Amino acid sequence: MRPDQPNGKQDSVNDAMTLALMALGWTLAEESRADRLLALTGIDVETLRAGVGDPAIMAAILAFLANHEPDLIACAQAIDTTPAALIAAQEILSR
Repeated sequence: MRPDQPNGKQDSVNDAMTLALMALGWTLAEESRADRLLALTGIDVETLRAGVGDPAIMAAILAFLANHEPDLIACAQAIDTTPAALIAAQEILSR
């Protein structure tokens, strides 16, 4: 079960972080997508490793997906959530 509420919103930072970590795993599963993430966000591998628990870094991962709708939709399907839940998680982590 994914940490989204029926209305597509998370009720906590922990739930948002869980979705962001799942989205990161999906993003890194394909080399070309991972390379694009690093190139477009400006995050390097070391910063990404060190920032896995950092809400700002995780919000940047979700923003990367939000800026490319096909990836946002594919990621949401792959991790059994909704695009709206991923966007809501980004908003929570960006606060």
